Amino acid sequence: MSDPRTQAAATGGRAGDEPEAASVALPAFFISDLHLSEDQPDTVAAFVDFLAGPARDAGSLFILGDLFEYWAGDDDLEAPFNQRIASALRALAASGTAVYFMVGNRDLLAGHGLAAATGMQLLADPALVRLGQHETAPRVLLSHGDALCTDDTAYQAYRRQVRDPAWQAGFLSQPLAARKAFIASLRQQSERAKQDKAMTIMDVNPDAVAALLREYGYPELIHGHTHRPGQHTHLVDGRQCGRHVLADWHGRARWLAYDGTRFTSL
Repeated sequence: MSDPRTQAAATGGRAGDEPEAASVALPAFFISDLHLSEDQPDTVAAFVDFLAGPARDAGSLFILGDLFEYWAGDDDLEAPFNQRIASALRALAASGTAVYFMVGNRDLLAGHGLAAATGMQLLADPALVRLGQHETAPRVLLSHGDALCTDDTAYQAYRRQVRDPAWQAGFLSQPLAARKAFIASLRQQSERAKQDKAMTIMDVNPDAVAALLREYGYPELIHGHTHRPGQHTHLVDGRQCGRHVLADWHGRARWLAYDGTRFTSL
């Protein structure tokens, strides 16, 4: 497969354009928003069992962000919990399933160190893929989804800050313990802030969705982040585009599968 990180940057933006998409093996499974942590042993067990079981039947597994509740940097890979997750992912990749990973808002500091330790391939956000080898196979645009929640202006300002390479370099230069303490306080602030926000502004903005679909030539869209699983149809410039929202995990495995014919939520 050609590298989706370069394919995702293919030119688009004009009605009718069809940017080049990297082809992936089927069946393809899609997951996001597991928020793995030692505090959620049932979800961790469900993930490990999923990797050792159903995921072995997939040609490709796409993890679209927030795999971890937080990720303080790739220098935290030696922690026993992170080693357990990395080992399970590495075993899946070694079995023949291609594993792709896109960072979310909780694990945005994950990088090449995590990829090397797990056998995962990093994806840009968004990333355009073709589900199958035939030129008529459907093109799907993958995203974590938080960039589409444009009504939450405070969050978008925060997102721009923490995704800035200079900010990340400065943050990662701090001791690991200091980074973990900062992240813990940030998580508490985030939970308090969400209690004061209207639910509607934490969902995707339809105009932002339409603009993204238009830019990439009207593909299907798969994303997570909102914890509002479902299937939606958007009419963009007279074209119908499907949008699949992935489920978060709470003690059990949940994934979207494409077998070459249809999408199924499992």
